[in-house]
Order: sequence, then C-alpha cells, then structure tokens
Amino acid sequence: MKDQAAGRLLILIAAVMWSTSGFFAKAPWFADWPLQAQGLPVRGPLLAFWRVVFASLVLLPLVRRPRWTPKLLFLLVAYAAMNYTYLNAMTLTTAANAIWLQNTAPAWVFLIGVFVFREPLHPRDLWLLACCAAGVALILWFEIGGQSPQGVVFGLLSGLAYAGIVLSLRQLRGEDGAWLLFLSNVTTAAVFLPFVLHCDLWPTGTQTACLAGFGIFQMGLPYLLFARGVRRITGHEAAGIALVEPILVPIWVWIAWRHAASYQAPQWWTLVGGGMILLGLALRYLGGKPAPKLRLDSLQDQAQGDRARVPARSGTADGSGA
Repeated sequence: MKDQAAGRLLILIAAVMWSTSGFFAKAPWFADWPLQAQGLPVRGPLLAFWRVVFASLVLLPLVRRPRWTPKLLFLLVAYAAMNYTYLNAMTLTTAANAIWLQNTAPAWVFLIGVFVFREPLHPRDLWLLACCAAGVALILWFEIGGQSPQGVVFGLLSGLAYAGIVLSLRQLRGEDGAWLLFLSNVTTAAVFLPFVLHCDLWPTGTQTACLAGFGIFQMGLPYLLFARGVRRITGHEAAGIALVEPILVPIWVWIAWRHAASYQAPQWWTLVGGGMILLGLALRYLGGKPAPKLRLDSLQDQAQGDRARVPARSGTADGSGA
C-alpha cells in the first residue's frame, strides 16, 4: 500500500509540473519575440527548441541502455511534430484551447489502434470518442472564423502528434525510457536548430532562466517522476491522476498572467468544449470495473452473422422467404 501511495503521489506531482506549460509559454518575458513572421510561427518554434535543449540536459545522465532500432524513426518524427504544434497552439490561441485540444490524443489512439492495428475495443472508448468529437466540433465551430483559427488547428494537430508518440512507445516497451526521451529531445533540437540560427533571436538572462525552468521543471523532471510512479500503480490509475494537468494549465495562466496585456481569457465555447473532452477522458479512465474488451474483427463477424439472419426474421413463419 505504501508503494502504491508513493506511486500516486509521484504521478500527481508530475502532472502538476506538466501543467505549468502555459505559465512558461504565456510569460510576458517573451513578448519581444514575434508570434509570427510572414505568416509563419516564430515564438512557438523558438520556445520548443530551448525547452527540449534544457530537458535533454536533465535526461542525459540517466541514459543506461542506448540502442538504435528503426522503430525509433516514427517516435522521433511524432515527438518533433508534437513540440512544434503544441507550442504554436500555446502561443497563437488560449492556453485552454491548446491543452484541451491536445488531450484529444486518446481518441486518436483509439481510432488508429482499432482500425489500423486491430487492437481490442473497450466499450468506454466510444464515450471518449463521442465526447472528444463533440468538444472539438464546438470549439472549431466558433474559433475557425475567429482571431485564432491557426492556433486551434495546431492544437488539434498536437493531439494527433501526441497520439503518434503513445503508439510509438507501445512498440518500444523494451527500450530504456530515458534513452527514448533523450534521443527524442536531442533530435527535435537538431530539427529546430536551423530555424533558430536563421531567426537570430537569442534569449536574455531572464529569458534563459525561464527557458531552463521550462525544459527542466516542466518537461524533464516530470517524465522521470511519472516513469517511477507508473511502476507502482496501474496505467489505468496513472492516466486518471494525470487528468489534473489539462485542468490546471489555464488556472496557472490565469493566476500568473491575467493582468498582462497579452492575456487571453478562454471563451465560453472553449470551457464547454474542453469540459466535454475532459468528461470523455474521465469516463474512459475513471470509470468503474473495466468492461470486457472486444475486437473490431469480432464485431464485424457478429454484424455479418446478424445480416445473414435478417431474411429468416423478415420472411414467413417457417423461415422461408416470401
């Protein structure tokens, strides 16, 4: 029991630390970095670069079993895409939009897992999919013609990229976790480096301290705590505890920066749509006793069997056709 309690505490701390992403990304200390130039994001990629650089410094001493495998390629692409899209979403729209749209990742995992990898179907996954679809539809309906449609699209794409990370990690279960994260961060830094050199915007002393906190406190250390905690409790329970992250992200931003000129308060449709997404996550990960899983192919077989019996039910009493 003590091990389980310690595991829950570690995951809770990790989730709280993850939830500070909006605090760092929305900080007015980066107001002199342009949001965009010639229609392309600038501040988001710069923040993403420095975050992964500092996160790499924390992870490097913990690497124990470095090993290359072609399966890493998809993880590296998904990880770089997730950092690019999420930080662009965080800088171009509200923190609530960014984090709640990223949390559609489990719905993407469900769709890809069931229809591509033929993974078992959990009945509560359907609630997750329905709630996420409704929440995203509401947010997109109002935002797509508003002031930050690009940020909303980036937020939705960050959820898809994050789903790619989850699916990749499933294929890399036997690899050293610190190695996977370190390599992902270093590769992402290498991808963004030419852009950073081209922009020629270098952080001041205050900005460097903030970026170090962004990479170490918000990204590097939480992953280590989560990795330790998830060994002591089930993945199902860990996912439920981690739900505090999307709830806290906009709260920290409001507490810290609500008086800043650049602060954007979430609109009512963001709150309602985000609430739907969170409801779907809660129904999926905080439900009661797990229901039996089904496979898509078994459902299709059952459906074919039902269709085969339709003439007998709709025909004459002896089962023959009309």
